[in-house]
Amino acid sequence: MVLSRFWLAIFISSIAFVVFSLFSGGSYTIDHVLNGKKDDPILISENYIEQVPAFVKDSIKNAPEQTMIVNRDTINADTTYVYQNKTIKIYSGVQKSDGLLPTCKNSLLDLIIPLIAYLAFFCGLMELLIISGASAKLAKLLSPVFVKVFPSIPKDHPSISYMTLNFAANFLGLDSAATPFGLKAMESLQEINPEKDKASDAQIMFMCLHASGLTLIATSIIGYRAAAGATNPADVMLPCIITSFIGTIAAFLIVGIRQKINFKSASLVIGLMSLIAAIIGLLMYVNSLDLIGKNYFTSNLSALILAVIIAFTLILSFVKEKQFTEANTTVFEAFVTGANNGIKTGVSLFPYVLGMLVAISFFRNSGLFEIISDWIAFGFSNLGVSKEITDALPVALLRPFSSAGSRGFLIDSMNTFGADSLTGRLSSIFQCSAESTFYVIAVYFGSINIKNTRYALSTMLLVDLVCVITAILVASWFF
Repeated sequence: MVLSRFWLAIFISSIAFVVFSLFSGGSYTIDHVLNGKKDDPILISENYIEQVPAFVKDSIKNAPEQTMIVNRDTINADTTYVYQNKTIKIYSGVQKSDGLLPTCKNSLLDLIIPLIAYLAFFCGLMELLIISGASAKLAKLLSPVFVKVFPSIPKDHPSISYMTLNFAANFLGLDSAATPFGLKAMESLQEINPEKDKASDAQIMFMCLHASGLTLIATSIIGYRAAAGATNPADVMLPCIITSFIGTIAAFLIVGIRQKINFKSASLVIGLMSLIAAIIGLLMYVNSLDLIGKNYFTSNLSALILAVIIAFTLILSFVKEKQFTEANTTVFEAFVTGANNGIKTGVSLFPYVLGMLVAISFFRNSGLFEIISDWIAFGFSNLGVSKEITDALPVALLRPFSSAGSRGFLIDSMNTFGADSLTGRLSSIFQCSAESTFYVIAVYFGSINIKNTRYALSTMLLVDLVCVITAILVASWFF
């Protein structure tokens, strides 16, 4: 309910701002909002030749052909004048996001179809784990800790194994696997949810822990930094781990206090201390590696573990083939059944994802996002925050809305300020320290038709803020 109102507010305010800009003379056309592509030049006005600066007139007069002249303003580098058909069109700046219609198309082709493929494959594997009994054994093993974190979940419930696989996939940077496991977890939790249109305590706790984005291997970030010419692309690994870990602890504490979880439970303390010890051990190991060792470690660990999981699932399934026979199916048929369920889930997600992405597209292309980010940067600068930090804030501000949008700002910041600058490194930490909050809520709650998300959104945004503050402190300390 809160998410729906927030989405509606963004959508309506963005449209109102676009209309206002059109009639106030701030924009020549709104076609870019509907049909424009990201990074296309924006048409801001059209004038007769007598109305343009003298240097543009001189360029046209001196040109051998006067059908079309493109001339860049030496004062405003992003302004372009195009002379054609007796008028001059003036373009300034580039479009920040795809328009409404390209967003609809790209949402299906670039997001939903790949997501459906991932869902089909990993849901097929999940079906094999369920019938082979591996899922039940994993749930039984972790029940002592999970029943303390999720008191409303029955002991040995299947959702425990799904959540464990989701957390593990996130931790290892396996985004393609994390989403299918997470959706299966939400589906399983929905089965024991007494109010089907209202998020349960267990679902909120899972969502907040998932969205905090605890990550060991920030593979994509390291790849972007390498492409941008960073001296040591993996030098942000430790700050990313620390930031995401603090965000996860903050999410657990905030939701735990709200849900009155017993933090003094022995099994919970042991589980938490074990996780902290494991992360510290990994940090020490990674920190001991040289540049080549770090690159090798980050390039191969995640892919190796994913390959091991797939091989283990298939081998176990054939070893336990008798259990498939008892269930009146075969290994292949079970995989196909799971994959079919994954496809159905992916199709049901499309309207929720499309609605959210279209709203974000309007929000960015209307100019509201830039105005808000400029105000925030101005406020930070007046508080004495360095310009290197404020230059990285657009990544942090857009990250809750759109991973692709914030990634664009990340690449731009590294190209503009340098991959080894504080701005470039801080932008990288912002990008990998949390999930895209609004996208995650739309996908996960939308998959099970939850309309009332209760305090999930506010908690996840608060955790995002914690991650932003932590990232600034950690980046300032490291770099």
